[in-house]
Order: sequence, then structure tokens, then C-alpha cells
Amino acid sequence: MASINLIEAFQDFKEAENIDRPTMMKVVEDVFKTLLRKKYGSDDNFDVIVNAEKGDLEIIRRRMIVDDGAVEDPLAEIAYSEARKIEPDYEVGEELYEEVEILDFGRRAILAAKQTLASRISDLKKNVLVKKYGDRVGEIINAEVYQVWKKEILLLDEEGNELILPKSEQIPQDYFKKGETIRAVVKKVELKNNSPVIILSRTSPSFLAKLLEIEVPEIFDGLIVIKKIVREPGERAKVAVESYDDRIDPVGACVGMKGSRIHGIVRELKNENIDVINYTNNQQLLIQRALTPAKITSMELDNEKHHVNVFLKPDQVSLAIGRKGVNIKLAQELTSLTIDVFRDNEGEPEEYDIDLDEFSDEIETWIIDELKRIGCDTARSVLDLTVDELERRTDLERETIEDVKKVLQAEFEKE
Repeated sequence: MASINLIEAFQDFKEAENIDRPTMMKVVEDVFKTLLRKKYGSDDNFDVIVNAEKGDLEIIRRRMIVDDGAVEDPLAEIAYSEARKIEPDYEVGEELYEEVEILDFGRRAILAAKQTLASRISDLKKNVLVKKYGDRVGEIINAEVYQVWKKEILLLDEEGNELILPKSEQIPQDYFKKGETIRAVVKKVELKNNSPVIILSRTSPSFLAKLLEIEVPEIFDGLIVIKKIVREPGERAKVAVESYDDRIDPVGACVGMKGSRIHGIVRELKNENIDVINYTNNQQLLIQRALTPAKITSMELDNEKHHVNVFLKPDQVSLAIGRKGVNIKLAQELTSLTIDVFRDNEGEPEEYDIDLDEFSDEIETWIIDELKRIGCDTARSVLDLTVDELERRTDLERETIEDVKKVLQAEFEKE
């Protein structure tokens, strides 16, 4: 029968697209019933039998045998003399079953049916993909880099589905090559031009949340709850956690023995500093913890204006603000308050400064240690001294000092 050629890819579609058998059979049946309606005007007396295992189908026509000259509905009835031509044993009153050959529909109709079937299966594939990834939003998946473009990366999952990781959802330090396997969280599923687009993210707080869930069994088991995560991807993150079991230290559990649990996450996030703090309903205590690693001397909290003035010792101010102002920005997001920083001995707004340790990725640690040895622990304290004075007081070469000052000065010029 010619029908096998019409849907020769039926079995391939069924396996590749994860479309369940009843759905696929219904689609094929609908396509051929449409074909029957176009040719005969109705599909009422036709049965479309789909064989999902072999990937073919049969179309059976049913008509009642009536006396010659008594045919009123040619679609539902057949004259006795005509029936005997098909099978001599037929009698009036019996039902005649006849197989319809696909070739009888004509070449154009067969081609149209092929195109319709391909289109319907394509739509099914899209629906399956939308449902699959719609249910997985917020989950981490592994995917292989297939193509790297300027604004986004095209990835393929284990089934060959295309996924998109936009530049805006990549950590600034991310660099991926074709064939590399990367981890990301499913952020959302969009429909563009009637096609599903699965967007992944490595900058979303939910990516860090899921990484913590993987590394910390207590979070997975629900003994520790992540209350809030704020991130400056690739720079710093603050995670507020709370334990429902008094015997469990939520911060210690998340960090692990000697940082064993957090180190893997930090590496995955391209050395993003992660501050894990113990969540509390005590707002003042939460503010103190949010400004980690700085230590607050005192504060003035205005709940009505959602504002707080915090006072710190001079050597803590740069820690509270952080490099590029990231630390204080994240503290504000975590507490939902506007935070202003003051020196506790003056009560005046602190001139923007940066702790030298924040430059550890650009300035070697031994150089920072040498500058700290002479009391220079912030960027401005180094810039306030001349090259000659720094050369005299430290064991650093003049060229090294000049390079360090250029790096520090460039940071302030960015602001």
C-alpha cells in the first residue's frame, strides 16, 4: 500500500520528538480525515487506522448494501450489483468494508497531506519543548556550546534542542568555546515567530540558589532556607539563610569545613565573592550582617523613610562601600533600605575609598602586603603618598610603584 511512503518518517518523528503515541495517532488521523472530507465531502463513513509500531496506516470505507435503485446516500450506501463486483458473496443489508488506496487521492492531495503532517508534527514538537522547559524554569541544566556569537551563545541539550545564553545572562568573566559543556539555569521560555526560545542564565540569583541546593544537603532537605540572594555577577553575592533546626548553623553548613562547600560554587561563578549571612527579623542586626565584611560602630534607622545612617571607624569605611560600591549596593538590596555611610568620629560623609584587597586580581598579593606594612591599606592612602616616598619606605621598585598607582587611579577615574 502506498500509505507507507506518505508517512515514511512517522517512526522517526515518534522517537525523536518524544511525542506520545495517542497524540501522534490522533494527528495522523486528523490529517487523513481532512483529506477524505476534501475528496468525498464527509469522513463519517471512513475509519483511519494508524499502526504506530510500523509507522503506516489504513483507510477503510464503510457502506451499507441496498437494493439496486435504492441508493439515497452514495457515501453511506452501495447498490447490490456494485457490491457483488467487489465480492460475489455479499447480500443486501450487510455492511461492506473497502480499503481506500492513498494513490486514489491524486498526487497533489498526497503532497498537501505530507506538508500538513510535517507542519502538525512540527507544532507538536514545539508544544512538547515548551512544556518540557516550562516545567524546568529555575532548574540547572548542562548543555554543550554549539555556536558562539557576539550577543549570545547557542547551546544544545542532550536531545539536540537549541538553547540560548544571552550576553546579558553571562558572568562578565565567562569565556566559552565550541564543544564545551556549561551549567546554567533555565530562566524563561519565550515564543518568537511561533517558535519556542529557551533562555538560560548564569547571572540570575536562582542559579546561585540551585548551586547551593546541590552543594548543601541541608538546603535540599529543607532544613535550611534561602531567604534572599542578591548578586553583582562575577563580583560579589550576599546570601541570607535561615535554619529551621536550632542545632544547625546555617552559615557554617553553607560554607562547609574550611570552605569546602562554597569553593566549588565560587569557581563556577568565576571567583565571585559570596557572603553567607544568618537571616534575622532584627533589622539592625540584619544591616550589620549585610555590610559584611565591615564592622559597624552605630546606626540611625528611619523605618518610615526606609533609610539608615551607619557609622564606622575610618578603616572600615572602604570595606563597607567595597570596590565600585558593590558591597553597599548589595547590602541595600538585601535589606531594602537606603544606606549612607559616615565616619563615626566626624559624622561627615566618607570620601569614596577602596580597600587594597579589592585589587588582588590586578596587583600581586605580596605587593599589597608590602604596602599594608607601611600602613597603606586603602587605595587613597597609597595615592596620597608620592612615588619617592613609597620607594623610600617600601622594598618596591619605582616602576612597580608607578604601575600600582596607575591601577588605583584608573579605578577612581571610572566612577
